[in-house]
Amino acid sequence: MGRYIFMCLIFWCNIVDAQVLKLRARHADALVGKAFALSISDSTLTLEKREEIIFKEIKNGNVPNFLRKLKKISDTLLNEHGNHEIISYYVVPDYLAIGDDTDFFYVPMTPILAQRVANLVHCSLPTAKMVDAIYRNATIKLSPQPIPPTKAMTTVPAFIAHTDSVMRQLQPYIAQHLNGELTAGNKKDVILSPKIYTEKTPKVVIYGWHKPDGKPIQPIYNKHTNLWADYSHGIRLIQQSLTISSEGRRKKSTIAKVLSTQADLLSSEGQIDRPYYPILSYP
Repeated sequence: MGRYIFMCLIFWCNIVDAQVLKLRARHADALVGKAFALSISDSTLTLEKREEIIFKEIKNGNVPNFLRKLKKISDTLLNEHGNHEIISYYVVPDYLAIGDDTDFFYVPMTPILAQRVANLVHCSLPTAKMVDAIYRNATIKLSPQPIPPTKAMTTVPAFIAHTDSVMRQLQPYIAQHLNGELTAGNKKDVILSPKIYTEKTPKVVIYGWHKPDGKPIQPIYNKHTNLWADYSHGIRLIQQSLTISSEGRRKKSTIAKVLSTQADLLSSEGQIDRPYYPILSYP
């Protein structure tokens, strides 16, 4: 009886600790990835209209099941009192995609849309430090697949071509990927940074695309406006709620609060007072 109770407690704790992306269930008749991508590939479609279609598709739950169970990341830092603090948060196991588990489309988006989606599911975008931690913890590490830069890099056909190249890379890891194993190296991240607001016009800040040696191709970069989204950009969602453990004590907090009060736990750029992108009207 004692062993039975112990096993039940372990099972209950695992359920409590499990975290999932808070989205509607995917409809059986929802478009798969390639079909959805082709449906928004019309060059006459404005950026605003395209992103509104993407938002509605995500809101309606057209997201693969493998993305829904979040993965736990823990990082340790020595605080000013000489005590170790462990911060734990939950991340989507791969970059945001539309479709089902076998036919999905990685969907680059402006930070305007990325922030809307993050707000929808009570999530945040990562900092550069969090991107590094995610890569270190990834089970599936893919090599970057750059496409030579052209004016086409911001178009849906380029998005489709890059999704196809990543899906070919994933073939040896299909079972692990479908099981929601943490995947990295396939995209740059749209990140939170003080550099979002350093100029009159808000910027998109990107970072990452780690190579097999662990070094990112893309340093922290903010030279594109917040209307820029190209094939290399990925959206990694992080659950806002997190925990901090120190000296046997455990407290709950949020990414936003930590970035304004204990920034070193999550940021390599210091305090981030506005840990979000502005949701503005498109021109």
